[in-house]
Amino acid sequence: MNLKIAVLPGDGIGPEVTEQAVKVLDAIAQNYNHKFNYSYADVGAIAIDNHNDPLPKSTLDLCKSTDAILFGAIGDPKYDNNPSAKVRPEQGLLKLRKELELFANIRPVKAYDKLLKKSPLKKSIIKGTDISIYRELTGGLYFGEKKISDDGNTASDLCTYTRLEIERIAHLAFKAARKRRHKVTLVDKANVLESSRLWRKVVTEVGKEYSDVELAFLFVDNAAMQMILNPTQFDVILTENLFGDIISDEASVIGGSIGLLASASVGKKYAMFEPIHGSYPQATGKGIANPVASILSAAMLLDHFDLKDEASMIRKAVDKSLHLQITTPDLNQKYDNVTTSKVGDFIEDFINNPEDSNLNFSNIYLGQSTII
Repeated sequence: MNLKIAVLPGDGIGPEVTEQAVKVLDAIAQNYNHKFNYSYADVGAIAIDNHNDPLPKSTLDLCKSTDAILFGAIGDPKYDNNPSAKVRPEQGLLKLRKELELFANIRPVKAYDKLLKKSPLKKSIIKGTDISIYRELTGGLYFGEKKISDDGNTASDLCTYTRLEIERIAHLAFKAARKRRHKVTLVDKANVLESSRLWRKVVTEVGKEYSDVELAFLFVDNAAMQMILNPTQFDVILTENLFGDIISDEASVIGGSIGLLASASVGKKYAMFEPIHGSYPQATGKGIANPVASILSAAMLLDHFDLKDEASMIRKAVDKSLHLQITTPDLNQKYDNVTTSKVGDFIEDFINNPEDSNLNFSNIYLGQSTII
C-alpha cells in the first residue's frame, strides 16, 4: 500500500514521540512492502511562533491532501499561564478537528498484565480492563457560542447537539461493540441537561437497529466513580465531547501511565491519529517521554486502512517492550538509561527481528552487554 501521511509533531515532547512512531512505521513499510510518504507541517505554539496562526492554511491544505495525519502534541507554558491570550495553541487542534469533520474520537484503554502494579488502583479491580471510548469530537461546549459580559464578570458557553451529530457517532460505537463484547454504555447527564436527554433519546433509537448489542446508561458522575470501582464492566463507552475528554483522561490511570494511550479521530473523509497526552514541556529534550502512545496511534492508523497484521505486529512489539521493561521512567525507574529513542529503537528492531531471544534484546537495549 502507498500512503501519504501528514506529520504534525507540534510542541513539547510531540516531535520526540512522533519521531519514534515514524521510525516504527518505516519498519512496517520495509517488512510488509508498503510505501509511506511523509510531509511535515507546523501546528500549535510552534505555528503561532512561525506563522502567527495555530493552524496555518498551508498545514490545513496539506492535511486535506493526504491519506492520514499523524499528530504529536500541542501546548506551551507561555500560553497555558496566560488566560488572557487571544491566540492559543489549542485553537489549532480544535479548528483542525472541525475543518476535517473529525467527529469521532476513539480511545482504547487497556490494563496490561505486566503493568498492573504500576497503576494506583488495585490489581484485582483493573485486571482484564479493555475499554474503547467513543467521544463525540466536533460539538458540545467546546464548539458552542461563547460569551463574556462587558465588565468581564459573567461568562457562558453554549452546549448544542443535533440529532445527526449524535446518530453518526452512535452508529460507529454500536458497530464497534459488535466486534467486541456487544455492550455500549452511554455516559450523559440526562437528569439535568436537555442536550443529554436528546443524546439518550437518539442513542436509544439507534440501539434498536443493533438488537445484539446491550445498551446501558450511566450519569457521568456515576460513570466516573464506576471507572475506578469496576472498570471491567465497560466495553464501549459512548459520550459527548466534554464528558469524553474527562472520562478518557481518568481512564488513563488504569494502565499506569497516560503515555500508553493512543487515539484516532475519524470522519467520513479524513482521519488523524495521536497520543492523548499533552505536550509535557517539563520533559522536552530530556529523552524521558514515553513514545508508546504515539507508536500505538500509528498502529491505529494501520488499522484504519485494514492493515491488521501490521498493526498487530506493532502491538506485539509494544507488549514485548513492556514485558522486558524496556520502557521510559514513567513505567520503569530501574533502568534509567532507557530513553525515548531507545524504546523506539527496540520496537523497530522487534518488527525487523521478531524471532530474536528475550536475552538478546535485554542485552542490547538495557546496556548490559554488546555481545550476542
